[in-house]
Amino acid sequence: MTIAGLSSAPDMVALQIRVQGLVQGVGFRPMVWREAHRMQIRGHIRNDGAGVLIVAVGAAAQLEAFIDRITAHPPVLARVDAVQCDPLPLERIPSDFSILDSAPGNVQTGIVPDAASCPDCLREIFDPFARRYRYPFTNCTHCGPRLTIQQEIPYDRSGTTMADFTMCAECAAEYRDPADRRFHAQPIACHRCGPKAWLERADGKPLAFDLFSMLDAVDAACTLLQRGHILAIKGLGGFQLACDATQEDAVARLRRLKAREGKPFALMARDLAIARRYCQIADIEQALLQSPAAPIVLLQAQAGAAVAPSVAPGVRTLGLMLPNTPLHHLMLRRMDRPIVLTSGNRANEPQWTGNDDAKTGLGHIAEYFLLHNRAIVQRVDDSIAVVASGLPRIVRRSRGYAPAPILMPDGFHHAPSVLAMGSELKNTFCLLRQGRAMLSHHIGDLDEALTHADYLRAIRHYAGLFAQAPDIVAVDRHPEYRSSKAGHALAAEQSLPVRAIQHHHAHIAACLIDNGIGLAHPPVLGIALDGLGYGDNGQLWGGEFLLADYRTATRAGTFKPVSLLGGEQAMREPWRNTYAHLMAEIGWARFAMNYAELDLYRFLDAKPRRTLDSMLAHGLNSPPASSCGRLFDAVAAAIGLCRDRAGYEGQAAIEIEQLVDRDTLERENDSLAYPFTIPMLKGAGIPYIEPLAMWQALLGDLQLQTPPPVIAARFHKGLALAISAMAAKIASAGEAEWTVRHAVLSGGVFQNRVLAELVSRRLEQLGFMVWSHHRVPANDGGLSLGQAAIAAAQALSHHE
Repeated sequence: MTIAGLSSAPDMVALQIRVQGLVQGVGFRPMVWREAHRMQIRGHIRNDGAGVLIVAVGAAAQLEAFIDRITAHPPVLARVDAVQCDPLPLERIPSDFSILDSAPGNVQTGIVPDAASCPDCLREIFDPFARRYRYPFTNCTHCGPRLTIQQEIPYDRSGTTMADFTMCAECAAEYRDPADRRFHAQPIACHRCGPKAWLERADGKPLAFDLFSMLDAVDAACTLLQRGHILAIKGLGGFQLACDATQEDAVARLRRLKAREGKPFALMARDLAIARRYCQIADIEQALLQSPAAPIVLLQAQAGAAVAPSVAPGVRTLGLMLPNTPLHHLMLRRMDRPIVLTSGNRANEPQWTGNDDAKTGLGHIAEYFLLHNRAIVQRVDDSIAVVASGLPRIVRRSRGYAPAPILMPDGFHHAPSVLAMGSELKNTFCLLRQGRAMLSHHIGDLDEALTHADYLRAIRHYAGLFAQAPDIVAVDRHPEYRSSKAGHALAAEQSLPVRAIQHHHAHIAACLIDNGIGLAHPPVLGIALDGLGYGDNGQLWGGEFLLADYRTATRAGTFKPVSLLGGEQAMREPWRNTYAHLMAEIGWARFAMNYAELDLYRFLDAKPRRTLDSMLAHGLNSPPASSCGRLFDAVAAAIGLCRDRAGYEGQAAIEIEQLVDRDTLERENDSLAYPFTIPMLKGAGIPYIEPLAMWQALLGDLQLQTPPPVIAARFHKGLALAISAMAAKIASAGEAEWTVRHAVLSGGVFQNRVLAELVSRRLEQLGFMVWSHHRVPANDGGLSLGQAAIAAAQALSHHE
């Protein structure tokens, strides 16, 4: 780094160096201390509310090299976002370089996410001669809990739940030694002075763990898993439920007791060698598994992988993670097969975090509890990632990623402070301030009362941590979303303006931020495909082509609006979408005349058709929706997937993607892909994707008894071609000055890897530059980031 005026300064100069980013609790200060001593720089360093503040005295050339070194090679968990250097009067030359106590101040720094155990700590817990041998809460500045235990900024022990544990002399010596990797590691502890783990029976009867292990309670938990028991384990961000993933009786019992009807369970394997017995793991997937974030990674299952059938019914992938805390590493030391490790709750509820609450809430599921006495401040679920088109992409952003701030691109640095409330499903919220967006951890679906209460509590917690006083509250345009109602209530309480943001515009804006696209960028073609979102004039949208920038969005194309037969029931019962589509396209008479031999006909004929037809004819609880997600449901049900009922949101779409025959997809001529047309939508003046020809081709294949995997492949390919054709039609229409060549893909449907890769490839062949999600989920988990960006952009425009 070249600093203006420094090279011509006298030999000894003084600088104040402000470093911002993720620089607290990551070993940044001891790293700077070591570099200062190595380079003979004098001065001091301290944490404060804005990050790290350094006063450095030395020769001009030394200082330039020093700044380059500490910013270019920070510790593994650190992230340097900004460095500002200002000259100071040289009144006296300090005798050495020291680390000062933290100073208070306005909070402008980020919080480092919780990090998986580092190699050095793992060596210690498995070394019989180390004093932390088999200690389940071993950590250092390179790993361990952060958000889950942090109560305030700056990140000091007194502001965490470790304040209850007084350090022993040996830990205190490590904590005070700048040369030690545990220097100011706030959760530092050992067997003598730190948290303890123990095992209890769910029925409250006495338990002697030495009946199951000669070592300790954590090892005894392994024996219980091997014997087919279900355990509740207090993890990093909440309780988890575990059982042996190869024992069908245990897995099926867990699924039944947890009321988790069909959604796949996540797995944890002791190490990569065991993981590879069950999953195909490419190098980039291995890097994800072994990263400090240690997310669940969606992997292709090995042929014949011997996991219990109830682990992941209906899919060919497995969600797998490696141990991310010393407790998990120690527990699985003797486990030579994967375990199911799922959130400690009943389906759709938040996971429990307190010991007493967990014993009450999970006592009917778990037979044993592995507990500890380190309190959890913030519930945090496991993150989920996948590799698609050669890039790691976040599906659920939580442990290991949140709440690391996302740097806003050019144009947003002077934006007002925004609190964006997020969506109804897969909720996150977002705090935007001073050019940084703090996207929260995954909250969940707000239709569950406990999750909604946890959402409100988390907003208060983040607001306190980051000293956030918003200028604007951003909400989804849907008036019945609980997040929207909460936003309006909060705004009224604080006399703040509210900006209602269109759902699909927010999806596109989130993807623009994800790709670092600046505020001044011209409009793009945003393709937002999902289940449902509130459109203009109370319409329900879900398959939208928008000409959009951060401030505005114009609807340029859509999918055919088809009735949601039964309203919300159509989201739970995919056959309703099939029936509505067939009635909209060909009607019952033609369907009966041409396809009466099909099992699909017999299934639909057994439904209360007179009632259904009356609902469609009179629009009773059957609002039209241009939903791509419901089209997937309709096609999946037509070929027999989740026909009667979906056990979880998106199940039908997930299973039809999993069913795709790769040979058909990659080698069959495009002429056999199911065709769609693109006429104009009456009364709207925009083109729409018409599926009539697709349905005729699909029903014909059903008559020919074409294998469902081939049907699934032809549907995906045909839909991708239709989406690309619509994009080309919009981009080439009208006057040259608004022709667009940047396509942005967002919305939950684009988590379908098959569709996303087909659409991206085809758009690129047509000459588009394609932007898609990677750091932020394409689903509603990224929506709050887009809401914040749009609200900020519109406010900036208003003040111009």
